[in-house]
Amino acid sequence: MKKLILPIACLISLALGAFISKVADVQPITVEVINQAEKILGLDFSDAEADSMLSKLNDSRKDFESIRKIPLDNSVTPALYFNPLPVGFEFEKAYLPFKVSKINAVKLPANRDDLAFYSVRELGELLRTKQISSLELTKFFLERLKKYDSQLHCVVSLTEGLALKQAAQADAEIKAGKYRGFLHGIPYGAKDLLAVKGYKTTWGSVPYKDQIIDQDAIVIQRLEQAGAVLCAKLTLGELASGDIWFGGKTLNPWDLKRGSSGSSAGVASSVSAGLLPFGIGSETLGSIVSPSTECGTTGLRPTFGRVPRTGAMALSWSMDKLGPICRTVEDCAIVQNIIQGVDGKDFTCMKAPFNYDGTKDLKGIKIAYLKNDFETKYPNKSTDSLTLLTLQKLGAELIPIELPNLPSNEIRFILGVEAAAAFDELTRSGKDDLLVRQGKAGWPNSFRASRFIPAVEYLQANRHRTLLIQAMEKTLKGIDVYISPSFGKNLTLTNLTGHPCVVLPNGFRPEGRPVSITFMGKLFGEAKLLQVAKIYQDATDFHKKHPKLI
Repeated sequence: MKKLILPIACLISLALGAFISKVADVQPITVEVINQAEKILGLDFSDAEADSMLSKLNDSRKDFESIRKIPLDNSVTPALYFNPLPVGFEFEKAYLPFKVSKINAVKLPANRDDLAFYSVRELGELLRTKQISSLELTKFFLERLKKYDSQLHCVVSLTEGLALKQAAQADAEIKAGKYRGFLHGIPYGAKDLLAVKGYKTTWGSVPYKDQIIDQDAIVIQRLEQAGAVLCAKLTLGELASGDIWFGGKTLNPWDLKRGSSGSSAGVASSVSAGLLPFGIGSETLGSIVSPSTECGTTGLRPTFGRVPRTGAMALSWSMDKLGPICRTVEDCAIVQNIIQGVDGKDFTCMKAPFNYDGTKDLKGIKIAYLKNDFETKYPNKSTDSLTLLTLQKLGAELIPIELPNLPSNEIRFILGVEAAAAFDELTRSGKDDLLVRQGKAGWPNSFRASRFIPAVEYLQANRHRTLLIQAMEKTLKGIDVYISPSFGKNLTLTNLTGHPCVVLPNGFRPEGRPVSITFMGKLFGEAKLLQVAKIYQDATDFHKKHPKLI
């Protein structure tokens, strides 16, 4: 085996740091220790080479111990920023007006309970035309949250006092003719990894369940400026994984024997059940796509760098993305229009036009599909095939494409490494023992194991990621949007490359639970992506069906 010496020596020291982090009586590093560490790294050094490393490794360990004495808050970002843009990428130059589709006259329903499943756009019309007040609407949704949370376990904190105050302000402004736009007076919820002044921000986790962060996340600020009304901080799987949090498991309103999936568990569950019109979720590796599929909601995962994450819990600095979960595609566009754009604090966020136009048709839009993926056997093949057929009937000429044959699942450990760094203190303090999930699939085990991934391999994986980005750009040349099954290689690959997607219901399982399809866009191509997804959704009625809660 080829021998690698000095760079890897530093990495062995890093790996050893994980062993010693919880040990009070630290012993010197020896040749025998290095021989054992080599097995983890898949390398082979001679005893002479190992002996030559000893002084450097022991010095490096002292450096680790020194810098660990300086606290690093989760909000501190690395001095390295992931850039998803391929070589030669250019943003659209024009900044065009945001346009929504025409809407018929909206009237209050005879049964007020039907308001629970009105879209943001419909509720906005009721507010704009003063058929209902924001205060009435807010109280309506607050009552639904209180009534059904005992079944769904989707709420961490009701923000009732703040909501009533914001609703009263919205009513006064609308009455005075100062209508701010589609979200003015609309209730919503936020995944509890977003900081809100005066309320706990628990990250769904026992060690942080009493944590208060004295700031409003940027997306919370922007929604408040748009006149939206924050009613609840909603559950997330502990530290943004799954649907189990310190208060239990968030459930799927379509089947209360099942979890809602996660990690945007409470957002998808509450929107699906008609407890809120929309919510803000996040995705690192499926956390909008998966619960939206399980609960039958419509979710938008924006391009990495489209929405600032300032004030949000960091799990993976190069993969975290914030996005809306709603009832309809156009609702997602309306919310996205408010929360997107640079803030001067999240340096990964880029300035780019968002030229959504809900009045356009499919003319001139190049739409592709992952041919091999749709032709393989998988659970939702029949419903997905009908989606392709519907798009063809709508006038789409579907172009077959294939994903690049490059590592994607093999480099997903990038997430594990960054998450282990984000929660380094949790591991070293032993407080990871407080987390609810302690099995092999739980964060504590992942954080510990990720400490043994060498820094060189982490950087090599990101170099492969660069090749993946370039290959995706080549694959999508001349393509605006492509269709993919919601799960599989595409989900991991595009979370690594930063591409946006819209996931929406496209049918139901025999037992009645919803299934979904994914529409993928080019980098910063959310406008056309949403436009195509909306046209498909308008031609179906899957999003208009709702679970029945008792």
